[in-house]
Formats: sequence, structure tokens, C-alpha cells
Amino acid sequence: MENTQATTVVLNDLIQINNDRIEGYHRALKDLQDGQGDVKSTFLSLIDDSNRYKNELGREVEVLGKDIDTTTSTSGKIHRTWLDVKAAFTAHGTHDILEECEFGEDAIVKAYKTALEEEYIPAFLRELISEQQEEILDAHDEIKALRDSVQ
Repeated sequence: MENTQATTVVLNDLIQINNDRIEGYHRALKDLQDGQGDVKSTFLSLIDDSNRYKNELGREVEVLGKDIDTTTSTSGKIHRTWLDVKAAFTAHGTHDILEECEFGEDAIVKAYKTALEEEYIPAFLRELISEQQEEILDAHDEIKALRDSVQ
């Protein structure tokens, strides 16, 4: 029972960080200027990925008989508030937006790494989390490459 509760907490944490990621990319889409179709399509794809991840994780929480946490994390809300303040004083260049997106990708990579360090996570969930982590690492590299290609 204790492991089920602890596993649920880890899964809900991953659901929250995916909700943060979705909110972050929606915000970034609003800040992008016209003519950034390739970046917009990347952001939309990453939103779709995070929706899939949180749905997969949510199904597992339901199987465990627990409630799914559909909120965003406090740290994610604080980060978005800071971005709003920062945006009021700086330009919204594509490079800056991608830099902030990379910061968000760093956070989700860390969350998945932390989740996989938990010893009590069952093997089948560890496999699901690892598969999602691999895709997230690829997305992180894609965002970094986009950032590096934009001046």
C-alpha cells in the first residue's frame, strides 16, 4: 500500500510537469512572431507529446485506484510568472523564447531522471517512464539545436 501511494505521487509529479510543459509551450506560441512556422510546428508537436505522456501516466494512476492530479506545479506557475515579468522588460526574440523553452526542457528531464531513481517504481512503469524520457531527451536536443540555429 505504501509503495502504491509513493508510486502515485511520482506519477502525479510527472503529470504536473507535463502540464507545466504544455502551458509553457502554449505561452511560447503566443510570443512567437509570424514567419516562425517550423518553430511553431515543433512546439505544437511537443504539446501533443506531453498530452500523450500525461494520458499514459494518468491511466496508470487510475489502475492504481488513485486520483489524477490535473494541476500544474507551483514551481511551474512561479516560472511562468517570472517569464511574464521578464517579458515586460525584454524583447521576445525567437532565440530568447527558445532559451526559455530549453530551461523548461531541463526541468522535465530532471523530473524524469528523479522519477527513475525511485527504487519502488514497478518494472512496467519504469519502462513507460524510460520510453517517455527518451523522447523528452530528443525533444530537449531539438529545442537546443533550434536555439543554436537562431540569432
